Amino acid sequence: MDGFEANEGVIIVAATNRKDVLDPALLRPGRFDRQITVGNPDIKGREKILAVHARKVPLGPDVDLRIIARGTPGFSGADLANLVNEAALMAARVGRRFVTMDDIENAKDKVLMGPERRSMVMSQEDKEMTAYHEAGHAMVGIKLPKCDPVHKATIMPRGAALGMVMSLPEMDRHSWHKDQMKDRIAMGMAGKAAEIKKWGEDRVSSGASGDIQNVSAVARAMVMRWGMSDKIGNIDYSEAHEGYQGNTGGFSVSAETKRIIEDEVKAIIDEGYARAMKVLTDYEEEFERLAKGLLEYETLSGDQIRKVMAGEPLEGGDDDGPKDSTPGLLAVPKTRSRKPKANPEPEPSA
Repeated sequence: MDGFEANEGVIIVAATNRKDVLDPALLRPGRFDRQITVGNPDIKGREKILAVHARKVPLGPDVDLRIIARGTPGFSGADLANLVNEAALMAARVGRRFVTMDDIENAKDKVLMGPERRSMVMSQEDKEMTAYHEAGHAMVGIKLPKCDPVHKATIMPRGAALGMVMSLPEMDRHSWHKDQMKDRIAMGMAGKAAEIKKWGEDRVSSGASGDIQNVSAVARAMVMRWGMSDKIGNIDYSEAHEGYQGNTGGFSVSAETKRIIEDEVKAIIDEGYARAMKVLTDYEEEFERLAKGLLEYETLSGDQIRKVMAGEPLEGGDDDGPKDSTPGLLAVPKTRSRKPKANPEPEPSA
């Protein structure tokens, strides 16, 4: 702990992913005094890392590593390796000798939100409410210009969620703007707005609880951390909100300031809700089509969502077969006929 002399010719390097728990004595001048931060890879780095891990598995012709890299912001190298392994397992379960884009999409959903709960029994009422809720999110996400492009919508239960809408950013974001935050809040409140528009105030469900938590966190950050409220101004109140963190002595906030903060947060969320309701009202026919499309197909990709909203038929549909057999849908087939034991190596599926 006495440090190292400059003429010893020895360089000591250490690595940690928990810098916050290091003894400050280790970081004094003369010890580990040079710090190099290695963050998660950007979109180009993720694409190259995926290419390395994908060498171990045969890929189908539809696999686009660039699209996968776009859809995995924040993933580390280990996360990407796990994603490829999960996709290979999914392909193996259905007897396919190569990994398709659908396998990778389902593997990503499993990593982020948990496995699909196909055995979960949902009443028709719950299923319909979930479809309209998710259709609201998708509709507002498509119509508002600052939202990321909608990549997929599903009403298949996964993890703790009964459904979800996934957006795919065009590129990695390192900062957010006020108009982007407002559109994001409007998209978050669109699920509740859709339920109220369809069934009225008294029939709103508890499914919006997660959305409300998310938009509340964003609105509080806008007011208390990012200086995006004119009444509060450019003052950081995050420490007063989060509590004593060990870095400073902390400070108290007057009752009047708390009231202004609460009013500003509520105003931002109420504005987002009103914008979401206006979009659903202005595009009511498209909203109804999308909700009914989710009820019929359960999972729709971004291109399929736009076709359903426009009233166009989905190519390759077959009313006699299982819903998941529609080409282009992202759900894994529920069942698959067994191959004869005499054929130890199944033919690749179409």
